[in-house]
Amino acid sequence: MRHAEPEINAFLKSRRAALDPAALGLPAGSTRRRVRGLRREEVAQLAGISVDYYTRIEQGRAPAISDPVLDAIARALRLTPAEHTYLRNVAQPRRRQRGDQGPRARVRPQVRQLLDALDDTVPAFVYGPALDILAWNRLGGLVSFDLAAVPEADRNAALLTFLHPDAKALHPDWERLAEEMVAALRAEAGRRPQGRISEVACRLLDHSPDFRRHWEAQAVTERTSGTKRVRHPLVGELDLTYEVLALPTDEGQVLCTYTARRGTRTAEALRELAALPALPALPALPAGAPV
Repeated sequence: MRHAEPEINAFLKSRRAALDPAALGLPAGSTRRRVRGLRREEVAQLAGISVDYYTRIEQGRAPAISDPVLDAIARALRLTPAEHTYLRNVAQPRRRQRGDQGPRARVRPQVRQLLDALDDTVPAFVYGPALDILAWNRLGGLVSFDLAAVPEADRNAALLTFLHPDAKALHPDWERLAEEMVAALRAEAGRRPQGRISEVACRLLDHSPDFRRHWEAQAVTERTSGTKRVRHPLVGELDLTYEVLALPTDEGQVLCTYTARRGTRTAEALRELAALPALPALPALPAGAPV
């Protein structure tokens, strides 16, 4: 990844700044705080390590940091499980997987068969490393962009979210979607810092101020379930629930399904879409877009 400083530096600084010293029972001190959140010495105290050692860790100058020390820092900073995993990944390069420099990942025939079996009622996609969209069923294509018209190298959820001119119109909750997308991409970067993830992130840093704003927030999450609204041009607004299911046999690939509660307008709209013999797809990424 392209950074001016070690990844751990910006991450730990942001987590320190996010904490309220008073809420942790820390005294205000005799001098006025010059920065938001906790000071380095306060994190070191809470973690039970020396200030010098914590400073070296935050600056990326401490080799071979042990798991107990990282666990103590995670507790001191009140990190979520996803943030804790990210801290371990960026602090211990040996844990990080090598980025995929080879051909784009492929979906097994058995997984494609599963996608087709879901087609009548469940929009579904297979995502690969760096949020690449590797496969989808027909119903999935009807509630998303015209992925078949997008060059394979640009079929990526993050690229479409931040660079497609119609993305904000398609997603009424675009700001929340963008925040979740970047947080998931950063979690991926913690595992695989090179290869496709680097290419996608660098393109977005170059061409999307919105992406830069969210990336600098240093949020980290693993998307496993949630809700998404889609403003469809033919059937109106869809209120969907998604589940992200890892495919253990296929490293880095997940199956994402979208469903609606029975009896809702969204469930009816999905049936209407599935029954259509043909449907103009939603817009593709325009030719010449900076991706």
